Amino acid sequence: MKIVIAGGTGFVGQHLVDYYTSKDDQVIILTRNPRKNSSEDNVTYVEWLNGDSQPELHVNSADVFINLAGESLNGGRWNDERKKRILESRITTTRELIRIMNAMTNPPHTFINASAIGFYGTSDTEIFTEQTVNPGSDFLAEVCNIWEQEADEANKLDIRTVKTRFGLILDKYNGALPKIALPYKLFAGGRLGSGEQWMSWVHIYDVVKMIDWIINNKQVSGSVNITAPDPKRNKDFGKELSNTIKRPHWLPAPSFAIKTILGEMSLLLLSGQYVYPKALENSGYTFQFATLQTAFHDLYER
Repeated sequence: MKIVIAGGTGFVGQHLVDYYTSKDDQVIILTRNPRKNSSEDNVTYVEWLNGDSQPELHVNSADVFINLAGESLNGGRWNDERKKRILESRITTTRELIRIMNAMTNPPHTFINASAIGFYGTSDTEIFTEQTVNPGSDFLAEVCNIWEQEADEANKLDIRTVKTRFGLILDKYNGALPKIALPYKLFAGGRLGSGEQWMSWVHIYDVVKMIDWIINNKQVSGSVNITAPDPKRNKDFGKELSNTIKRPHWLPAPSFAIKTILGEMSLLLLSGQYVYPKALENSGYTFQFATLQTAFHDLYER
């Protein structure tokens, strides 16, 4: 199988590259700086989004396109300029991928475009599944909604299009979990704000397996929640983490302090949503880490 990945040098992208190259699949990573990345077995770096680059000449007959590209949400306070970059980076990369696929003699059969559970907005009481049609009203919901609308243009090319709404991805060394765990390791862990906000998480192992499942199960299309079936409120997530790494859960971080430091970006910490992976469940996917306890045990005690 030949897979093209935009954002292949990032957190999730690297896990996918490692997985597919271990299976002797061919991976093409689209990058602005191919010279900074030396080619390795089964991995090719192709330049894109740079002037006259024509990546479509190097990706023909690819089976799958995966789009993970976009400005990080965690790169600083969300001022107007940052918000503009967060949105426009996603629109630009998605449109370019669709242009490339349209220019190919043999386009891929599947296009997987990243999104996030931020699509749903936030709530302490609602349960969100893929059947929830209307997006939320905050900035992240707006970004996800526009991003998914751009991705849907691939349907016009008769390409199966899947919009993967990622939850909080758990990995011991990368992503958000090391930052969440740090106060606990310093004996200063506790709930954030009220602690009542939902955290819909997923183990990085299941993320890779879910994407592979989507690729190999053609009945899966449209919006797909990439979360485990065991969301936790922030206070309970913290208690489970503290039990696993044997550190106290006692020192709350007040909402006003987090808002003062992060501004609107505090939404990522103080608000959440209960998201259930109904589409994957209905398709027959089996979770390796279906509970937070088993996920933490694997990450910290294995």
